[in-house]
Amino acid sequence: MEAVETILNMMVGVGLAATCGFRVFVPFLVLSLAAMAGYTSLSGGFQWMASYPAVLVFGVATLVEILAYFFPFVDNLLSAASAPISVMAGVLVTAAVMADVSPVLQWTLAVIAGGGAASAASFVSNGLHHGSTITSGGAANPFVSAVESVLAVLTAALAVIVPLLTALLIAASFFFLYKRWKRLKRKLRL
Repeated sequence: MEAVETILNMMVGVGLAATCGFRVFVPFLVLSLAAMAGYTSLSGGFQWMASYPAVLVFGVATLVEILAYFFPFVDNLLSAASAPISVMAGVLVTAAVMADVSPVLQWTLAVIAGGGAASAASFVSNGLHHGSTITSGGAANPFVSAVESVLAVLTAALAVIVPLLTALLIAASFFFLYKRWKRLKRKLRL
């Protein structure tokens, strides 16, 4: 039973980490609220996240981050700056939900799975913003930002509520994007 719980916690962590690639603070806010409501438990050293001050700080940070993405060109700067930050955030949210495992396993999974998911999602987000800027001169960036923000909130919430479904959706999305990238790469060679 402990192995199943560890796998589910890892799925929650990876789902939240992938969300970090789109919006850094959304998964922290969702995790904080979920921990306060008892939907998830936090590992040692992360219990502070299940407090009202943490919810307030994460809520304000989330609001500022989401609003900042609605300004063309500012969103590109944020995307570039947030790439390494989102990887660190992905590692932290994954480590936070890896309760009742050895620290070696906790941090190994957090760095590889959490950091990897956040990095991949950040790559996609940066590509979307830069592509939008190139094709529309920045006019479509607020729309892209709105869609990303809504998807970030939904994905983070689903990661906590139904981690298996979220893990499958994330895997399918990355597979689809990988196939599209290979097809585009093949077309560009012709």
